[in-house]
Amino acid sequence: MALKKFNPTTPGQRFKLISAFDEITTSTPEKSLLLPHRKSGGRNNEGKMTMRYLGGGHKQMFRIIDFKRDKESIPAVVKTIEYDPGRTARIALVCYNDGEKRYIIAPHGLKVGQTVVSGKGSSPEIGNTLYLSEIPFGTIIHNVELRPGQGAKLVRSAGSYAQLMSRDGKFAIIKMPSGETRMILQACKATIGMVSNQDHQLESSGKAGRSRWLGRRPRTRGVAMNPVDHPMGGGEGRASGGHPRSRKGTPAKGYKTRSKKKNTNKYIVEKRKK
Repeated sequence: MALKKFNPTTPGQRFKLISAFDEITTSTPEKSLLLPHRKSGGRNNEGKMTMRYLGGGHKQMFRIIDFKRDKESIPAVVKTIEYDPGRTARIALVCYNDGEKRYIIAPHGLKVGQTVVSGKGSSPEIGNTLYLSEIPFGTIIHNVELRPGQGAKLVRSAGSYAQLMSRDGKFAIIKMPSGETRMILQACKATIGMVSNQDHQLESSGKAGRSRWLGRRPRTRGVAMNPVDHPMGGGEGRASGGHPRSRKGTPAKGYKTRSKKKNTNKYIVEKRKK
């Protein structure tokens, strides 16, 4: 999963640093696992803009990803490793012995022809999905469930991973990518390995147009606005804007927004690093 650097033949190529897509084996997705991806442009059902800086972009199709891995004890062979425009990680098309095809998040090191399986009694190998009660201590995991049978909700982006530290009663102690240590029920599932495309954070688009292709419109800085539009706006000349805060006045740069009365605080063993 190397990065590709370009010769500076144009201003847009000078700082362009993107994935070489070496691991991609096909450019044609599985039709039965596609859905139309309709874009809103940040407007609600009344046509009012509720999300700024969204709009445009290349036409995309939505890939249906199997986050539940509920076909237990049935081996599946990896057919392809594919690009997904809707996420940072790569996806893998797997074909089960009964003929059903599904997409899964591709872990780092997964190869075409490899066999993956989920459920009780599965070996802790890359791509296999096990219950937290059966995973050895210290194992690198991703696609972690928060509630049994809900499907993976945590650790799904490119290059991310969590680590199973220990068990306590009916809970497993997981160290999250943020540095937070929290308890999750042992009846939840997780997949072995680290998420693919770990070099994603090093990529550089090189020009504004590549962001527009992804549906991202230009973002206006708060200090460039008027006082009526933003708390950091206004001032004579190029004023700094005062204390960093959002458009609605919430302080940024370290201000804690998590509620002290949040019900799930009791599952957090150690808070994330500042």
